[in-house]
Amino acid sequence: MKKATATMETTKSNSDKAPSPAQLIDARIRELGDWRGETLARVRVLIKQADPDVIEEWKWRGVPVWEHSGIICTGETYKAAVKLTFAKGASLEDPSGLFNSSLDGNTRRAIDFHEGDKIDEEGLKALIRAAVALNAARPARSRKNPKSA
Repeated sequence: MKKATATMETTKSNSDKAPSPAQLIDARIRELGDWRGETLARVRVLIKQADPDVIEEWKWRGVPVWEHSGIICTGETYKAAVKLTFAKGASLEDPSGLFNSSLDGNTRRAIDFHEGDKIDEEGLKALIRAAVALNAARPARSRKNPKSA
C-alpha cells in the first residue's frame, strides 16, 4: 500500500510579489499628488486610448515607459514639468506642433507639460498612433552580431 504524501506548494503570497509596472506607475501618480500626477495620469489615459495594445513598463529606476513593437515614449516627472519623450520622435511628423523640447537631437523629441498647460488630446493621440506605426514598420534590430550569423 502506498503511503500518502502531502505536497507543499512554494508559491509566494501577493504581498511578496514585485509590483507590476502598472502598479508602480499608479504609485508614482499618487506619490506626486499634484498637477504633475494629474498630468501624468491624463497622458497615460490618452496613450491607452490611442493604442489599446500598449504595454506599460517601469525602467531606469523609476521611469514609466510605454511600448508597442519598441518604445513609444517615456514619462519623466520633474519639479516644473512632465516630460513625454518619444524614442523616435525626430522621425515623426508633428502636424500639431506638440514637440517643444529635445528638438536638437537626431532621434528623440519631447513634449514638456507645465502646470496649467492644456493638453491637445487629439494631437497627442495622433502622435502616439504615428509612433506605434513607425515602430511596427521598422524591423527590430537583432542583438546578434550580423557577421557571426
